[in-house]
Amino acid sequence: MMAYSKWEMGIVLVIQMGVGFLGNSFLLCLYNFILLSGCKVRPTDLILNQLVLANSLVLLSRGIPHTMATFGSRNFLNEAGCKFLFYFQRVVRGICLNMTCLLSGFQAIRLCSHFSRWLELRMRSSTFIGLSVFLSWILHLLVNSSIILYITSPTRNESYSIKVNYGYCSSLDAARNVRFVCPAIFFTIDFICLSLLVWTSGSMVVFLLRHKQRVQHIHGNGHSSRACAEVRATSTILILASSFCSLYSLSALLSIWMSLVAIPGQWLVDISIFLSMCFPTVSPFVLICSDTRVTHNIFTSSSRQGKHFLLIWL
Repeated sequence: MMAYSKWEMGIVLVIQMGVGFLGNSFLLCLYNFILLSGCKVRPTDLILNQLVLANSLVLLSRGIPHTMATFGSRNFLNEAGCKFLFYFQRVVRGICLNMTCLLSGFQAIRLCSHFSRWLELRMRSSTFIGLSVFLSWILHLLVNSSIILYITSPTRNESYSIKVNYGYCSSLDAARNVRFVCPAIFFTIDFICLSLLVWTSGSMVVFLLRHKQRVQHIHGNGHSSRACAEVRATSTILILASSFCSLYSLSALLSIWMSLVAIPGQWLVDISIFLSMCFPTVSPFVLICSDTRVTHNIFTSSSRQGKHFLLIWL
């Protein structure tokens, strides 16, 4: 029965990883094509490009090794491989958070009138956005380096107190200073980003409520078309922000629970991995459904192929 449950979990992870990776790969190709082809680029395209890239890396770095361990291939990483894998997982997870926060902040500054015009113009600058993305990567590459202190390979023979065994790597029951200082640093950075995310999301909710009241009195074609585009973009970002906050909160509560349990069971580890992959799986399809360029490109490609086959037939 236990083996059957492991196979079930492995199949769920494979499906989740495959669906999410396909969605993110499609968007990554689309955004790279837009950025490199000289087409009209939106200010948020670089942020979205990095978000779907980070989503793909989260799915691969978490899904592949845990699925292999679930199907019975255990202890396939050495000490250096385990440290690099968990370090990489933390970095790309942090980039997901930062890009979602940056995307929400950009839209809030664009919509809300109490922000200065100078800041709005800066946020529209591709140089400013590129610098923000670059600094996000540098920050997480530096901060998350401390995780190598309490990750080891199960094949290592030295006597360590193992806290969590993932099958392919293990988390150590670290010393008191490492146990509290490192999570405190991670929590502080995540708390700041989540606070900004909640604040900017609240600002956008206020904008949507005011817009709903305003459209009841204003009936202009030009105004309504522009407003509809803003509302669609704002609604998409709100869905991303709210889903990220909800899933992150569940994952954080589960992590706290795992830290309090003496030796967490395998089912807790499996659920933790599943929750960490939910946002990278869902978010690309939210973007696909809301981005008009996606449907336009699909429709254009289908029309060209239809004309091509028609000419060949004739």
